Amino acid sequence: MNFIDSLKQRAKACRKTIVLPETEDVRTIEAAHKALAEGLADIVLIGDEADIKELAKANSFDISGASIVNPATDAKFDEYANLLVELRKKKGMTKEEAVALLKDAPLYYGCLMVKAGDADGMVAGAVNSTANVLRSALQVIKTAPGTKMVSAFFLMIVPDCTYGENGTFIFADSGLVQNPTAEELAEIASSSIDSFELLVGAEAKVGMLSHSTKGSAKHPDADKVIQATALAREKRPDKKIGGELQLDAAIVPGVAASKAPGEPAAGEANVLLFPDLDAGNIGYKLVQRLAKAEAYGPITQGLARPVNDLSRGCVADDIVGVIAITAVQAQSE
Repeated sequence: MNFIDSLKQRAKACRKTIVLPETEDVRTIEAAHKALAEGLADIVLIGDEADIKELAKANSFDISGASIVNPATDAKFDEYANLLVELRKKKGMTKEEAVALLKDAPLYYGCLMVKAGDADGMVAGAVNSTANVLRSALQVIKTAPGTKMVSAFFLMIVPDCTYGENGTFIFADSGLVQNPTAEELAEIASSSIDSFELLVGAEAKVGMLSHSTKGSAKHPDADKVIQATALAREKRPDKKIGGELQLDAAIVPGVAASKAPGEPAAGEANVLLFPDLDAGNIGYKLVQRLAKAEAYGPITQGLARPVNDLSRGCVADDIVGVIAITAVQAQSE
């Protein structure tokens, strides 16, 4: 059984309710069809019922097992509008503004369903930008208790690969935080440890990546990673965290033995912490395209309830995978 299939089995074992708000896109409808057929989750589709069913019928997708919620006719619309006012009252939101927003904002409606406990998680981003998906999540779901920031990672599954956890890695932050400080990098490392161990079920070993390995180059960018490594170790003293490490020193045992002998996680890292979003985004796409890796994400971490983003270049099977990941995250709540 491959890794994503094992996640699907975990999702099936304790079915959660996942909202899909981008029902104007046929990929969402196909993903709902597949997720329902596999029994991964109970699916809620947001939008006009007639339009959704017409799109499904035109493409021979069976979504009869899904719930369809049309904000224009939903009996809970007023309840959700009141909840949004309560959540945003410090920003001056009025009931009239909330009503106007929810009539035309499926992302917010889906997040409010999750916030109210009527769903366990949401998956979006096939149509909407990461900024729009995460804005709604941060304004409605907010951060988890004890978490200082929200970040994002890609779950990477590299075929025929002996590095990492049999080819499975977390790449962070590859989707959200543009230029993290040393303190933010340490926070992202801590969250990524928890995400890896929850989803993969193996010990997280963190490589704090840089263009430098243990002082081989002198530059403020390397200094940031050195400081972040020290802070991450203070935060998670029980975990293997190595840095600063070049990519080869982080994952290749022979290179680690030469460049960073004795460094924790060197040569065996399965959680790769990139120094900024440029490196993380470029890195995951290189591995996805050149190594033909499966890339699931950006998966968010640090929210009070799971809301996950998608690449706008995703296919339906990518959405199905993220539905399974979101369901497993929801099981841990």
